[in-house]
Amino acid sequence: MSTGAPITQKTALEFKSTSLTVPVLLLAGNDLVLIDQQLQEKVAQAPEFFKNSPLLIDLQKLNAQNLDLDFSEIVALVRKHGFMPIGIRGGSQKQSDDALEMNLPHYSVHGANAPLAASKPTAKTLPPPVVEAPKQQSQTLENKLVTQPVRSGQRVYAKGDLIVTATVSAGAEIMAEGNIHIYGSLRGRALAGVLGDTSARIFCSDLQAELISIAGIYQLSEDLSKYPAHKPLQISLDNQALIIKEF
Repeated sequence: MSTGAPITQKTALEFKSTSLTVPVLLLAGNDLVLIDQQLQEKVAQAPEFFKNSPLLIDLQKLNAQNLDLDFSEIVALVRKHGFMPIGIRGGSQKQSDDALEMNLPHYSVHGANAPLAASKPTAKTLPPPVVEAPKQQSQTLENKLVTQPVRSGQRVYAKGDLIVTATVSAGAEIMAEGNIHIYGSLRGRALAGVLGDTSARIFCSDLQAELISIAGIYQLSEDLSKYPAHKPLQISLDNQALIIKEF
């Protein structure tokens, strides 16, 4: 019988709570042809942003009007446009059961969210993120400093200001509830004020972005080509329009 010291097993995993930004598709009607058309129009505005994006399907407005919808058809439809549905909320018991059969969970309703496939707005807007509200309004903001390059496919989120002293690569995404400061090149996507803070700003040393956004108002790379690269710029929001100027 061995009398040696017990073997210590290393921890292989842990569960942690977090807040994630997820677009919400709030359905207001059951016309699949119209939904298909408006989804196509919305994705065309920012194809790289919505590509392989997770999506929460909200059925509360649809059910409030007593409108029927084949849940499997709407799931197939959003997948056709490149979205990856992660669950539903506001659904009936049958819709919840149908979702579980497709390995999609049912989330509780925490509040209203703007529709993704809404009528064409006068300004380009992004759907608000699904995040947990802070327990106390006086809670200290959590600023984040990133000193390594943010590589393609990475997502970085800050509950306060986000400061990046390196490059944000194409295909990467950085998000902050406050301001964003980028001292390297911005080639990916930067979203400031993601919870609706219209006073948030983006400061950038080299703007070559795929997408920039403040409080849901955004511009794409083709809109940004007229601005000089390799020069420090600041982006602010004024009257539902992004203002980009040198500083």
